[in-house]
Amino acid sequence: MTVLILQTHPALDMTEEQFFQFCQINPNYRIERNAQGELLVMSPTGSETGHHNAKLTQQLGNWSDEDGTGIDFDSSAGFKLPNGAERSPDASWVKLEKWQAIPPQQQQRFAPLCPDFVVELRSPSDKIQPLQEKMEEYIQNGASLGWLIDRKNRRVYIYRPQTPVECVQSPETLQGDPLLSGFVLQLAKIW
Repeated sequence: MTVLILQTHPALDMTEEQFFQFCQINPNYRIERNAQGELLVMSPTGSETGHHNAKLTQQLGNWSDEDGTGIDFDSSAGFKLPNGAERSPDASWVKLEKWQAIPPQQQQRFAPLCPDFVVELRSPSDKIQPLQEKMEEYIQNGASLGWLIDRKNRRVYIYRPQTPVECVQSPETLQGDPLLSGFVLQLAKIW
């Protein structure tokens, strides 16, 4: 996926509300804003990647519904991270008490928090380094667990705070313990 980076500062500095509205009037694009205020405009993923991402979010959603300790999000949800970046992970999960602490009107926008758990799924055209940098950003902003699933090379990079990144080759499953107690991601339909 080609990412178009638009530098708008100092000519145009959008407020949070303006950025949210900008994203709403451009629904055919996935738009993020990094901590430097640059807009990252991405086209939708291909159908195959969308299918694999649906299988990922389906498994997370099923577990989250049964577990009840948090809520899950798909790739269309945006979050305003503590460093100012506005990101949309491919799948994410937030502890229920953390979510409920946000006023309802902010829940309808890009929630001002970093998810506790994030997943990025590498599309065939994605470069790995920008995804790795994004995963590091999530961890630095409060995520407790992150998985970067590299379908191209059948690798998963596991991110945790203050721990070296773990790389696992061709796993059949991933365990979310202890944060996501009992969550086991089956990778057969994601590879």
